[in-house]
Amino acid sequence: MKCGAQLSLYVMADDFVRVILSSLDAIAPYRDHLRIETDDISTLVVGPPELIFPTMRELFVAAARSGHHVAMHATISRGCPGEPDMDICEPEQPSAFDEDLEKRKRRAARAVTDAPSTGQRVAVQFSLYPLGPADYMDEIYGCIDFLKASPVFDRAKNYCTRLAGDAGPVFEALSQAWLSFGDPNAHVAIDLTASANSPSPDAAA
Repeated sequence: MKCGAQLSLYVMADDFVRVILSSLDAIAPYRDHLRIETDDISTLVVGPPELIFPTMRELFVAAARSGHHVAMHATISRGCPGEPDMDICEPEQPSAFDEDLEKRKRRAARAVTDAPSTGQRVAVQFSLYPLGPADYMDEIYGCIDFLKASPVFDRAKNYCTRLAGDAGPVFEALSQAWLSFGDPNAHVAIDLTASANSPSPDAAA
């Protein structure tokens, strides 16, 4: 199985180059466990599924701490049938998918509650796509139930869910949505946009 993300970071400031490059330094501790490739459009992060969202969190929080309005768009995927299996993507922990949906919802909720704070507020909207199985909507509804009960749920939007709060529990909620819902042997994807320090009035919501 291949697990990874293509992400693009946008900094609304004259010194965006400095902010982006210094933010990439924040993910240095993960580089021994991941394949990370950056070009002029995006950064590819490939590796164990448990490390994908922590890596994204560190990158985004480092950029947000510049004080500038920053945004990130990412496409996250695991189990794509069109991608080769990679040993680097072996999970560090066993899948929780053998548990029934209610147990997975409670397990995911505990992980969000236990997530450490970063001191950086973020807002994220995302959509979960568990591809393949006929009962995929059961997984989506289960994920929505989990999110609505979490402290970072903001509101439902057309085609997506908005989360807001400290980046620690927000990115943990995203990670749990990806790891705990959707057959681990099937293709599961997430499309997300994150924002911090926005001048929009909604940024304080």
